[in-house]
Amino acid sequence: MDSARTEIEQNEVNDFSASESNLNDYISIPQFYTDRSVFITGGTGFVGKVLVEKLLRSCPGIKHIYLLIRPKRGQEAKARLNDLMNVPLFDTLRRERPNDLNKVIPIYGDITLEKLGISENDQALLCRTVSVVFHSAATVKFDEKLKLSVAINMLGTKRLVELCHRMMSLDALVHVSTAYCNCDRTEVSEVIYAPPYNPNDIISLVEWLPESMLDDLTPSLIGKRPNTYTFTKALAEHMLLNEAGNLPVAIVRPSIVLSSLNEPLPGWVDNYNGPTLNVVLQGTGLVKFVLLDKSKRADFIPVDVVANLMVVSAWKLATTSNKNLIVYNCVGGNENPIDWGNFLVLCTKYIRKYPSENAFYYPFGIPLHTEPYYTIFTFLLHRIPSYLLDLFSWLTTGKRIYWKILTKYNDAMNECRFFSTRQWSFQNGNVKELINSMNSDDQKRFNINLCKFSWDKYIENYVLGFRTYLLKQSIESLPKSRQKIRM
Repeated sequence: MDSARTEIEQNEVNDFSASESNLNDYISIPQFYTDRSVFITGGTGFVGKVLVEKLLRSCPGIKHIYLLIRPKRGQEAKARLNDLMNVPLFDTLRRERPNDLNKVIPIYGDITLEKLGISENDQALLCRTVSVVFHSAATVKFDEKLKLSVAINMLGTKRLVELCHRMMSLDALVHVSTAYCNCDRTEVSEVIYAPPYNPNDIISLVEWLPESMLDDLTPSLIGKRPNTYTFTKALAEHMLLNEAGNLPVAIVRPSIVLSSLNEPLPGWVDNYNGPTLNVVLQGTGLVKFVLLDKSKRADFIPVDVVANLMVVSAWKLATTSNKNLIVYNCVGGNENPIDWGNFLVLCTKYIRKYPSENAFYYPFGIPLHTEPYYTIFTFLLHRIPSYLLDLFSWLTTGKRIYWKILTKYNDAMNECRFFSTRQWSFQNGNVKELINSMNSDDQKRFNINLCKFSWDKYIENYVLGFRTYLLKQSIESLPKSRQKIRM
């Protein structure tokens, strides 16, 4: 492993040059994945689902996709896989090539267990047949207890690397991190920065220290980072650098992941993470003041672009002579920026155009990030109305729901305050070099270039997408919803 990669202030980037390969020897991305089997952790998550769909649809020659799936809430892994494959995301495949869905095979396991909880037979199968591994399993809860965050984000990565060392023909291991794992810096290059602690020391500390003491110690451990998520993701990167040895490794660091740009459905989203909860509640009229600094540049990345970069980075790693660990900052970049203020304006524009069925007040959003103004105005126009709504709801239905929703919203906004009131400069030279190494067909089929796309159109699809796929509201209800907010 190139020792220069471990220097804290290293500003150079490792990149691949398109001139390395003769054009006559060019292997397209679908060709590369033909007859290959891949192993995916986190395949039931937001990014993981899009990755599975993309591999099946755009790499039709792929042999098998093994998904690590654990039983959840009494539901067996096979049942969870069936639920996964029945979401609208897979409608195109189900309609055009339904048999390809059978290529997805569940591997029973759990990222928090020794050897990932995978049986000996399944371990042998993976070691014998898999040549590409995508590791996207993680806890993305900002307020996760340090003990569990270490178990999933760090120990899970360590155990996966141990399994990868046993794979007979591994050509690429792609690890999904986050662009904000180095959020204690304002400028972030595509390098691994030395963390404040040895990752193995943190693992040992978590294993022997009582959880109550660990909770008290957590704020001082994470230091300038805002939460356990960014802290453990940074340590996981450094641990990967130390323990990967001669494994071919790429690290993909997405910024704030939002709905799909184009594939397979524009605007597809299935969770309330990031700013989505705020925009949804703003659309109902329950939320009017938004905790953000409108002058700061935001960094959003469509989920299908993240999946494309994962697919492409594995292809490049396997088909180039340079096997050094490489980092890709999967970010919006500086070429086509949007600030938080414009994001809020566009979201407000389109939640009025595509209003929610359960809106009870005309949607608007006012950005605030300074105290005591934010606290005062949210008390007057968030908390008091929620009390009144709950009183009315209790009198008519016997239920109180709005205070609970608003409390969840306030917690989420406080967790995101660090990111919505600051900005970072992320370098993405390695991604640009990766684009240049692809031929025109692959560039179109696996788009990772965000230089030329319309934020206005994207956010329109985003709002319409969460209304359709997340809130399960039909297009047919729009005329009635529009009439309602006009009243």
